[in-house]
Order: sequence, then C-alpha cells, then structure tokens
Amino acid sequence: MDRTIIRLGACHVDQATATLVAAFMDDPAMCWMFPDPAVRARRLPGLMHWSVTDHLRHGMVLGTAGAEAVTLWRPPGAVHEHAPLTPIMLVRFLAMLGTAVLRAERLDRTIERHLPAGEAQFYLRMAGVHPRWQGKGLGGLAIRSGLAEAEAAGLPQVLETAKEGNVGIYRALGFKVIDTWRVARNGPLFWTMQREAAPQARASTSSLAPSTTISR
Repeated sequence: MDRTIIRLGACHVDQATATLVAAFMDDPAMCWMFPDPAVRARRLPGLMHWSVTDHLRHGMVLGTAGAEAVTLWRPPGAVHEHAPLTPIMLVRFLAMLGTAVLRAERLDRTIERHLPAGEAQFYLRMAGVHPRWQGKGLGGLAIRSGLAEAEAAGLPQVLETAKEGNVGIYRALGFKVIDTWRVARNGPLFWTMQREAAPQARASTSSLAPSTTISR
C-alpha cells in the first residue's frame, strides 16, 4: 500500500468515514456518548461522516491515499470554532445522534474549555487507523505530517485523548500532558496534551501531496 500522506478530499469521505468508525467504535468517549453498542454502531457512521466533511470545509484532513489512516486537524482560526446550536442544527443533530445529542454537545463544550486559549495553534481533533492496518506506523506518519504543517507555521499543537494507552504514544511525539479531566462524574478520563513549536520553525510551507484544494 502507498504510505504517502496526502490532504484527503471529497473523494475520500466514504473511506475516511469507515476508517474512523472502525477505529473509534470502542473509544471511551464514543462509549460514553452511545452506551448501547447497537446504538453506537448505528449512529457512529453519521457522526464520523459529518466530522470528516466538516473538517474538509473548516480544517485539514490528512491521511494515506486509501484512507487507512486519517487525521482531522483544526488550523489557527478554527480551533475554538463551535457551530451555534440553532433550531435547524438541532434538528439535524437529533436526526444524526438521537438522544445522544445532549451528551455530544456537553462533550464538545467541555473539550473546548480544556483547550489552551487563543487561535495560534493547531488542534489534532481526531486520529484513527483502521484496525486492519494498525501497528504499521501509519498513524504516526499521518500525525507527523500535521505536526510538520504546524512546525512550518511556527505554532504549537494540542490534542485530547480518552485512551490512557495513547498518552505514551503522544509523549513519544513530543506532547506533554497539560490537563486531565472528566466530562461527567461517570464519564471517561481525558488527557489534554500540548506540543510546543520548535524554535527553528520555518516560514509556512507544505510538502504534502494535495488531493484537493482546502478552503480553509
């Protein structure tokens, strides 16, 4: 398979969605949002499809050409962006998430409160590798490509994870834990992590092979 990391586009949405669904089916945050496994299996594809398309519009989607590995990034200017829950959006999210819409909104707001203030940073919103391709270094390749984008801009990077096993992986990439928190008393534990920009960061450039033009 091609291990080159590219900017994914509209033609990759279905593959990227399938990868993220498979990667996050047992994620603690998703299990908290959708405690019933049958409901989770039914609702997660809609959520991941929306996440991918939303980041194509307002962020940066990096991954392998076959979308075996996918990362969703929020660049400066979109880190704290949060769509207002208007009546129209509420109807849309209710159709997508069902009764989990309230937990999803609570999680989103809580994540935002624990991110560092300001927009001068890159935010790794989600990273996943399809289980069939895990353990081959693809996730690290995709994440490092995003880190390179941030380094070229001279900006720090931030993320959160609800999997303790991921903390060591991100530490190996240069991230440090800056906060731990729970979305609810019975909710999963999250680690917010930050990676400082390297002092020798260059002027903003990109060496990624483009698959489509990113609007933002």
